[in-house]
Amino acid sequence: MSEIDILSFGETMAMLVAEQTGDLAKVEQFHKRIAGADSNVAIGLSRLGFNVAWLSRVGNDSLGRFVVETLIKEGLDCSHVEVDKNQPTGFQFKSRNDDGSDPQVEYFRRGSAASHLSPNSISDNLLSARHLHATGIPPALSGSSREMSFELMTRMRNAGRSVSFDPNLRPSLWASEGEMIRQINRLAALAHWVLPGLSEGRLLTGFDDPADIAAFYLDQGAEAVAIKLGPAGAYYRTQLDQGFVAGVPVSNVVDTVGAGDGFAVGMISALLEHQSFAEAVQRANWIGSRAVQSRGDMEGLPSRLELTAEFASRLAPTGERISHVGASLLAKRPA
Repeated sequence: MSEIDILSFGETMAMLVAEQTGDLAKVEQFHKRIAGADSNVAIGLSRLGFNVAWLSRVGNDSLGRFVVETLIKEGLDCSHVEVDKNQPTGFQFKSRNDDGSDPQVEYFRRGSAASHLSPNSISDNLLSARHLHATGIPPALSGSSREMSFELMTRMRNAGRSVSFDPNLRPSLWASEGEMIRQINRLAALAHWVLPGLSEGRLLTGFDDPADIAAFYLDQGAEAVAIKLGPAGAYYRTQLDQGFVAGVPVSNVVDTVGAGDGFAVGMISALLEHQSFAEAVQRANWIGSRAVQSRGDMEGLPSRLELTAEFASRLAPTGERISHVGASLLAKRPA
C-alpha cells in the first residue's frame, strides 16, 4: 500500500489578517497566518488522519520558512517543497469583517516562487499516492505550473489513482475568460470527482440548472459531480444516482473564506473511506459549515475526533436529510 494517501499541490501564501474592521489602508495591526485553497484542503485531510504530501515552492525568505513550518505543524509531508533562491514567497492582506460578508483580499503573488512550479517538480515517488486533489489555481499561476497540473492529473489517472478537481476560479490570473474556461474544462475532464460552485459551473458550461452542469462533466469523463449551492447545500449526480443534500444551518457566519475547501475535505475523505456519494456530500456540507464559523481560512476544519463525535451524536439518518434517485455509487478506487 502507498505510504502517501493524498497528494496535493499549489501555492501557500503568507497572510496578514487585519485585527480591526474597516479599510485595510487604515488598519494598524495584523495577525500572520497562511492561506491557499489547495493547502487548506491538504490540512483538513491531514487533521482527519490521512497521510498528505504537499508539493510546492516557497522563496528563500522568512515568509517561506513560516509557511513550511506551519504546514509541517499541521502534519503535512513537506519534503517535496522546493526553496527558490531567486523568487519570493507570495503573500496577501485580508480584511476583518464581523458582519459575515466576504472580506477584502489583496494579493501579492505575481512572479512568486510557486508560480515557477513545473513538470520538473514531479518526482516519481509522489505518483504512488492513492489520491490526487487538484484545483484551478496552480494552472492560473503560469504556463509551467499549468503544464505540471496537466502532467500530474494525466499520470495519476492513467495509473488508476482517483483524482478530484475543484475549479476554484481566479479570473484575474488568466489572460482571458475564454482561455480560463477552456483550460479549466480540459483539466476537469481528467478528474473522477468534479466539485464546482454553482456560479462556477454556470460560467464554465453555459448551463443554468445544476443537473445540466453535472451532466456536462459526466459526459466529459467524470464519475461524479457535486455542485456547491452555498447555505442551501449541494446537488450531486453520478452515472447511477442524483440528489440534493440540504445545508447545515449556521446562526453566526464569521468568515466565508475556506467554505469550499472544507466541502472538498468532506467529499474526498468520505469517498476514500468508501462512503456513498450522497453520504460524502452530507459530510462535506457539515465541514463547510464549520469553516464559516471560524476566523481564518482553515482554522475551523475539524479533527477526526470532532468529526466522529459530530456524526455519531447530531446528524439524522441519511434518509431524513438526503433526497435521491436511484442507487448510490460507492466511489472505490485502487489503493
